[in-house]
Amino acid sequence: MARGTAVWARVYYRNTTGEELRSVLTLMGPGGRTVELHCAPAAHDEPGTCETPRVPSSDTPGSATAIAEFVGAGPAEEAPLLLRAGSERAPGPRG
Repeated sequence: MARGTAVWARVYYRNTTGEELRSVLTLMGPGGRTVELHCAPAAHDEPGTCETPRVPSSDTPGSATAIAEFVGAGPAEEAPLLLRAGSERAPGPRG
């Protein structure tokens, strides 16, 4: 997401599994800058959000990308990856 000179990432979720999940929301900007936020989606059917802090961006909107990953419970190296979703950059002037 972008507003003015600030960019941030947001993911909406609904955890209907009834189990503990973990998620990581990563915002990657130009020049190798990265913001990573760990969220713990509650195990109920209510919708929720996870959002990174807003950070300044001197580049054009669409120069940052975001990835949200949701994994199951258990040790990090054994937890199954359930979902990976990423943003797409806006098309340039040539489409």
